[in-house]
Amino acid sequence: MMKTFSIEEPVVHEEVAYPRFAGRGRTYVYVLPCRDEDLLKVGFSRDPLDRLRTLHRRFFEFFDLERGLLIHTDHLRDARQIERLLITTFAAHNATAPFGVSASGGHTEWFCGVASEVDALARQVCAEQGYVLYAPLSAWLRERLGEWSDRLFDWSAHMLEMLEYEHFNLPPEQRDERGIRALRDMLDAYAALGIEIQGLVSTPVLAWYQSGGFMAR
Repeated sequence: MMKTFSIEEPVVHEEVAYPRFAGRGRTYVYVLPCRDEDLLKVGFSRDPLDRLRTLHRRFFEFFDLERGLLIHTDHLRDARQIERLLITTFAAHNATAPFGVSASGGHTEWFCGVASEVDALARQVCAEQGYVLYAPLSAWLRERLGEWSDRLFDWSAHMLEMLEYEHFNLPPEQRDERGIRALRDMLDAYAALGIEIQGLVSTPVLAWYQSGGFMAR
């Protein structure tokens, strides 16, 4: 049930309920090339979408999703082995994490100048060992966001209700712009991946987004 606010009630942002698709046992190895630098990130996660978000809040701009890929494994140990193979093979090309990447577990396993070689080895591993390859990453992300679309309507309406209360009833120094960024980032992700949000969100949310959404970036 959507929470409502009285005019006197201070707003405390609740935990943002982003989509999560973690599965027991199922684990993905990811290869994430940057869009504007010859750098890439290697790792594994049970929920690659959540991992992308933690690496960079605007991951759909920061990473080149057309060159990114996932390797789907049924067991964590397999993902660890593949990640270790990639890391050790290209250890001589280890690089410092680029500016803007979250310090929360995102500053290791970066490599420079070997994007095509990492891609080739990842594909070879899948071909030889029978793992499922998702490439480009953008196609996998469109599917995952599509699965969450039935929840986007209520989530975005709830977020906008909180944001409008703050915007119209609290002084600027008491507003928390994290909520604005969270809502804009989610809708921008849909747009960046070519998913039309009209019909997936309410008319007020669509109007807010198209008008600039309080201009938070």
